[in-house]
Parts: sequence; C-alpha cells; structure tokens
Amino acid sequence: MRRLHIPNSIAAYAAELRFCVRTTTAGLLAFTLAQALNFPLHGLWVILTAIVVMQMSAGGSFRATIEYMIGTLGGAAFAGIVGILIPHETVIAQGALLVLTIAPLALAAAFNPNFRVAPFSAVLVLLISGQLGEGPIESAVIRFAEVTLGGLVALAVSLLVFPERAHRLGIKAAVRILDQLAQTLPKILSGFTHKMDPIETSRLQNEIGGAVSGFQAIVAEAKHEPFISLTGEPDPGPLSRTLLRLRHDLVIIGRAAAMPLPDIFVKRLGLPLTRLGETISDFLHVSARALDTRGGPPPLDAVTAALRAYSSEVTATRDEGLTLKLSTDEAENLFALGFGLEQMHQNLGDLQRCVRERSRGFVRAKPKDLEE
Repeated sequence: MRRLHIPNSIAAYAAELRFCVRTTTAGLLAFTLAQALNFPLHGLWVILTAIVVMQMSAGGSFRATIEYMIGTLGGAAFAGIVGILIPHETVIAQGALLVLTIAPLALAAAFNPNFRVAPFSAVLVLLISGQLGEGPIESAVIRFAEVTLGGLVALAVSLLVFPERAHRLGIKAAVRILDQLAQTLPKILSGFTHKMDPIETSRLQNEIGGAVSGFQAIVAEAKHEPFISLTGEPDPGPLSRTLLRLRHDLVIIGRAAAMPLPDIFVKRLGLPLTRLGETISDFLHVSARALDTRGGPPPLDAVTAALRAYSSEVTATRDEGLTLKLSTDEAENLFALGFGLEQMHQNLGDLQRCVRERSRGFVRAKPKDLEE
C-alpha cells in the first residue's frame, strides 16, 4: 500500500486544519440537534455555544465549557429571579432592570473570570424572554439547557473528531520556544562586543516572552485532560517553569548587553563568550529535537566546559586588575552577565532533567519545583 505524503506546507498547519474541521462539525451537529429538539431561534444558543467553547485542545474545550456553563447559569438564574421580583413593563423600567442586573454580574466577573458571560446571558434572558412569550424563569431554564447541549456537543466532537491533546500541543510549543532561545541567545551575547539596536533586543525578548505565556496557557488546559488520558503523560509543570526561568536569564543578559564591553575586555572575553553562546545554542537545539521525539537529553559537559573557560578568562582579567578600570555601569553589566550565565547553566540542567523524564514517559515533581 502506497504511503500518502502530505506536503510540508499543509502538515505545518495540521493542528489548525483539524481545529477548523472540529469547529465546523460541532456547529453542524449542534444545528441538527437543536432542530430535532425544536429549540427557539433555530437553536441559536446551542450552535453559538458549541462554536465558542471549541478550543484547539480537548482540555481547552472542557475548561471553556465549564466556565461558559457556570457563567450562563449564574447570569440566567440571577436575571430570572430579578425579572420576577421587579416589574418591567415600560422602557424606563426595563432600562433600570438592566442596570440592576448587569452591575452586580459585571462586578462578579471582575473578581471571577468564570462569570465573564454572566452579564451577556442575563441580558438575553431579560430581553428575549418577552419576545418569545417566555417567563424569566422559563427563559433562564431554556437558555441553560441550550448552553449545556452546545457544550456537550463541543466536548464530544473534541474527543471524537481529530482529537488534539493539550499535552501534544504543549510539546510542540516548547520545541519552538527552545529553538527561539537557541537562535536569540547568540544575538543577545553579541551585544557585549558591538552596539545592538535596543528595539531589536526588546523585540526578540518579547517574542519569547509571548511564546512562554502561550505555553503556560496550554499547560493550564492540560490539567483538564487526565479524564481522557489513556496513557501516562509527563507533568508539563516543571518544563513550564524551566522555560520561564530560561527566558528570565535571557532578559538579565539582554539588559547587561545594553552597551558593549571596553575594547580590552572584548579582546579577552569576545571569543570565549561567542563559543559559550554557540555551545548553549547547540544544546538548546538538540534538547528541542529530543523533547519532540522522546529521545534522551544531550550531555551538558560541553556547556559546562565553555562556561568554565569564559569564567577563567574573567578571573584572569580580575587578577590583572583590569576590572578596576571599569566604570560602575560597565562593572555591573559584567557582573550581571556572569550571574545570568550561571543561572542559565543551572536551568539548562533542569531542562536536561525534563527532557530525560519525558523520554521515560513519567514525571514526578521535584521538591524544588513544588516550592515555586
């Protein structure tokens, strides 16, 4: 049997295409069920809910469905009770009722994100119930039933139609972050030997910061997936914290690279610093591939040796009294560089452990990780 080859341009967006198919399927299935059950407005809320709560991963869909149902229940129930207790036959009375309904629900949403859709649900219950000939309580019950059905449709489609797990999406995101770090670190380190554009440095750091934030959001979704997991998956928490620390290390080094070192230090430290950056970059690239394929982590020996060579040269310049000629800002930047590199070396060790534990298929949180 001939193997089907998918073009790289399509394979690169496989997750997005699967999400498109799942969302379309959920909308069509929700419409079919709403018509069969004769919900009002052609099952508008059923269809909208199925589409709105559909996320890239099954864990994300589960989380969004729970939040949407909580918000809808709170908003619909509150609106139904207020609608019964306060007469609202006139336009002015309806306006006053909307204020009394929206204000407390908006306040609740400000304190708890689960209630973000509560004001929206309450408004629909109050304004649509009269148009459809429903009482406030009846409208609230029907709206909640529609949301529940839409959420169940989204969950069923997430699990059965090209299912995408947050764990798998998280690994792909982590691989991209490691590759970004590998490409960015040498560029940042070059700021110690020649002047760099601070805007460009900030852009590089912000891109990685956004990628790490996105990865943390996926990790949050993964927490909702144990109920569908048939095989043990590594806890992504330690990896998330390690990537965040590596990004912090990059920020520390980037701030220190705001101005180049004096020429004498560039001559003495430029080459070992460049080699160290290249060695760390190689380690990050190989770690990314190992993380993606569940392979074993690369050894850290080369990074350790390169850092030791750089530190030895710094010590030599100090012994020769060259550091005494540095200005306060230059001395602080040199110290910050050394501190950032030492921290990065430690965090690369944590990364090595995360890759190793993924290759074994099981992660047990370390005390250090639990404390943070």
